[in-house]
Amino acid sequence: MSIPTGTQFVDVSRARVCYRVDGQGPGLVLVSGTGGNLHSNWDHLIERFSAHRRVLRVDYSGAGDTEDDGGPLCLTALAQQVRAACEAANMERFDLVGYSLGACVAACLAAEYPERVRSMVLLAGFTGGQEDVRLSLQFDLWLDLIREDPRMFARLVLLTGFSPAFLSQLSDDELNLWQDAICASNRWDGITRQIELDKRIDIRTHCARITRPTLVIGCANDIMVPVEHAKALASAIPGAKYEELHSGHLAPFERPDEFASMVEAFLQEVARDKTWLFIASRTRLSLPRFLPMANMAWSRWRVSAESSEARSARKAAWM
Repeated sequence: MSIPTGTQFVDVSRARVCYRVDGQGPGLVLVSGTGGNLHSNWDHLIERFSAHRRVLRVDYSGAGDTEDDGGPLCLTALAQQVRAACEAANMERFDLVGYSLGACVAACLAAEYPERVRSMVLLAGFTGGQEDVRLSLQFDLWLDLIREDPRMFARLVLLTGFSPAFLSQLSDDELNLWQDAICASNRWDGITRQIELDKRIDIRTHCARITRPTLVIGCANDIMVPVEHAKALASAIPGAKYEELHSGHLAPFERPDEFASMVEAFLQEVARDKTWLFIASRTRLSLPRFLPMANMAWSRWRVSAESSEARSARKAAWM
């Protein structure tokens, strides 16, 4: 079976969807936010993620090099595009990371195709913009600014996307570079359709159906999509774990290392838990009896490993 790498295309319904695959290892799928594409949202993190993972990124409709009929967007159709890219890349099962609007797409995918998803991380997501007055007002303002002056839209994205502390550290030249990057990476016809979708989204019924291990990450200094939305998203997903980054909405850029570390730690935790479940399935012990024993064994192993590292450190200090 051939394993595609690099940039590829797959036909899905009325769209020609662009995707890219990097690295080797267990599958990891990254889903971009509103206006983002497979390069602008993720390029700076690919070297780290692809060191031990086979990473797939998708330009769903409205972004990057994906082409479609230009009609209104549907969340289910975007999830199908991501799934089709995974199938074309021979990625049968994968861990899923969704950012902002991409978190909504990822949640829809996990609800509709649970057999494909091992686990999921949702960053700066929301359950919907339809009933939230503030989000609706913001999305309408985005549309107005894009029509009048896209560079003004870019300035607003920086103002509300970064935390005040981070934004205050940027020089005038850096601010201009960020505005240039936002204007250059966006397809204005495409982002307009994505914003219209932002306004209509309601994923609460999808969230209730999610059965995969899920980490929801909120951004404590998020002005664009206040952190209460991420908390509501976590509450809507059965058994979801919730953590926070001290960042604005543009966390992949403001806190890239912390974000990547949170993703990696969660994926390792899920893999460990699944290993214990596999061992339990091969024993005569029931899960209620087995899991406490497994957790105790894991804790003892960690203490032993940490003690071993401490002994090695002391030995190295004396040499």
